[in-house]
Amino acid sequence: MDFDVNELSDRKKLILKSIIEAHIKLGEPVGSKYLMQEAKIPYSSATIRNEMAELEDLGFLEQPHTSAGRVPSELGYRFYVDYLVAEYNTTSKEAGELKKMLSVKMSEIDKILENATKVASAMTNYTALSLRPRPSSITIKRYEAVYLDSNSFLIIMIASGVDTVKTKNIKTPFEINQNVITCLSKVLNECLSGLLLNDINISVIMNMESSLESLSGEDKALCSSIVSTTVKSIYETMNEMGADIKFEGVNRLLEYPEYKDLDKLQKLISTIEQKDDIIRAVSTIDQSDDETKIFIGSENMVKIMDDSTLIYKNLKLNGKTIGAIGIIGPCRMDYSKVLKTIDQLSEEINHLSDIKALPSEEGEE
Repeated sequence: MDFDVNELSDRKKLILKSIIEAHIKLGEPVGSKYLMQEAKIPYSSATIRNEMAELEDLGFLEQPHTSAGRVPSELGYRFYVDYLVAEYNTTSKEAGELKKMLSVKMSEIDKILENATKVASAMTNYTALSLRPRPSSITIKRYEAVYLDSNSFLIIMIASGVDTVKTKNIKTPFEINQNVITCLSKVLNECLSGLLLNDINISVIMNMESSLESLSGEDKALCSSIVSTTVKSIYETMNEMGADIKFEGVNRLLEYPEYKDLDKLQKLISTIEQKDDIIRAVSTIDQSDDETKIFIGSENMVKIMDDSTLIYKNLKLNGKTIGAIGIIGPCRMDYSKVLKTIDQLSEEINHLSDIKALPSEEGEE
């Protein structure tokens, strides 16, 4: 966010924080009267209203109805998460429940992730997800490029290690021919077959382009023009291969008025059930990244989630990333509690004992 935190006065920060936390609790617009009487803001009603108006002008608040209170904007939630959210104090009961739910003897990583997802959903009352990351040993053992028409072709990828066949339909802004696609198939198998994801780089693309010397001038130019797009599609597909995502508590979405639009809710649930779009989105997050990621509203790569927040964190055991945990809920989310729950789950999993040895890179499936 291109905004200097110091540009907001302490008074504005206090009022913004109080409005967001009240809205998270109530689910309704918040007015100056509530801030004075319930949130105990030590300023006059007129002063609070003026500050609220200025916060609205700055884009942190919105006024859904004339003469109504304010609700946080997407920018307001982002500022709150980045600068204002306070650490949630877990009750002894909650901490005990979390430990109890994770304390069963777990001998498989899949069981760890399954339990973590159930715990996360139960503790936060939102929809939780867990992702088993892609095996780092995945390679494509064979490529087939299939000509469809003058402006599109299909890439078929047969993967090793995961016994998977993936296809990618690629459109071109210019006309192509069968000869170009036949050559592309040959070059893909010569230059990309057997490479790991991390081995696909600019030098590989340059090597592919240099392999086109046998083509005629026009066909060579056409094939060269689709190499980068093709490699990008292959990279994205390999990035998603082997990943498995599971959800818990999808029905909890029904408890929040933000999802009262049944048509939009049905599309969101359909996206969750089909998994592919969400796997594609979270697979772009670096598996080695330890930071908790927060995607608010339109920050989400999945369009149907533009009214939701996704909080996501990689999980580690003995220093190795074994998967990830995430929470999906309305932008009016109890960020403090969710962040604390995810951090506690991460810490508990990282210290789990009595786990069988993690699979080797060669043996991952």
